[in-house]
Amino acid sequence: MYSIKELYKIGNGPSSSHTIGPLEASKEFLKRYPNVDAVRVTLYGSLALTGKGHLTDYIILKTISDIPCEVQFDIETRMKHPNTMVFQGYKNNQCIAEMKVFSVGGGAIEIAGEPQNPLKHIYKEHSFADIKAYCKENELTLPAYVDMFEDKELEAYLDCIYTIMLDAIDRGLKANGELPGKLHVKRKASYLYEPDSSDIRKKVVAYAYAVSEENASGGQIVTAPTCGASGVLPAVLRYAKELGHSKDDLLQGLKVAGLIGNLVKMNGSISGAEAGCQAEVGTACAMAAAFLAYLDGGSLDTIERASEIALEHHLGLTCDPIAGYVQIPCIERNAVAALRAIDAAKLASYLHAEDSKISFDLVVETMLKTGQDLRKNYRETAEGGLAKTYHE
Repeated sequence: MYSIKELYKIGNGPSSSHTIGPLEASKEFLKRYPNVDAVRVTLYGSLALTGKGHLTDYIILKTISDIPCEVQFDIETRMKHPNTMVFQGYKNNQCIAEMKVFSVGGGAIEIAGEPQNPLKHIYKEHSFADIKAYCKENELTLPAYVDMFEDKELEAYLDCIYTIMLDAIDRGLKANGELPGKLHVKRKASYLYEPDSSDIRKKVVAYAYAVSEENASGGQIVTAPTCGASGVLPAVLRYAKELGHSKDDLLQGLKVAGLIGNLVKMNGSISGAEAGCQAEVGTACAMAAAFLAYLDGGSLDTIERASEIALEHHLGLTCDPIAGYVQIPCIERNAVAALRAIDAAKLASYLHAEDSKISFDLVVETMLKTGQDLRKNYRETAEGGLAKTYHE
């Protein structure tokens, strides 16, 4: 597995696959081919079908702003990967450069014909079962395990992540008006939030809405593990903070959540275009549940059980953003998942976690296979589910 810094990425919404990924691809193309005088970008699959609502063309044109750039949407041609884009560079009206790029989730990209990722795998174990066995044998906590492999920059990076997550909540709670786009969705976080209320669960909902509405508006968020699921972990982070957990404990909890997200990213998928919303919101819920179970002093088995429960009960969840906007049902799903993470962590604490017959690794494997079985129109294409049945 790679560093959890590759999972927690700072960027702007509304979609890690559809905005951060294309942004990185555009920058990489310009870096490789600085002498082209015009660029054409063709989007395929999910990028073509929901790119307008996800601001894919906007972010590409904004990044390639110094030279003429044309973005085309090809919804007919089938590509191997659902998030494919082809960059073509021109000089004196002649195509002199071409680069095919896949946006693989969480803002990460892969370039066709090249090693999938030049990043170095830094973790020795690649399953929760192996990590748990190693930690038990060596009497390690999960944060201590993470510290064995990550560099010294992680602490400062997580401190930054912590601040950005909480800042996104604060901005979202203060904002009013409508979200961008033709759906005319009104922001709800500001009226959901009642600072003097004793209803902590309603506050959690407001926090999840706040970040998700910031994401939908193109605001700065942290992928956890993606933009579309970026409201879940910050909501439970602030919830735990208000329960009295120290900042240091919360940062350690972010290590645990990152480890869970990393395992899903490596052994399953965090891409809605590849495996549906179970891969995005489901993974976010599992990360948040593990985060809370750790803070509550849960054992390794309890932490595993919490994340397993959270992910298992998102299996089969489709990705069906109406009109391609990361608004309906995405924002509400973040709030539901934040509440479910709290419940999953609590349920795990009630059970004899070591007696579970379903492991976290098994649920991750099942999630990937379920995602592969989902019809394409239920995987971030805006051609199925609510995206198809909704009419104004």
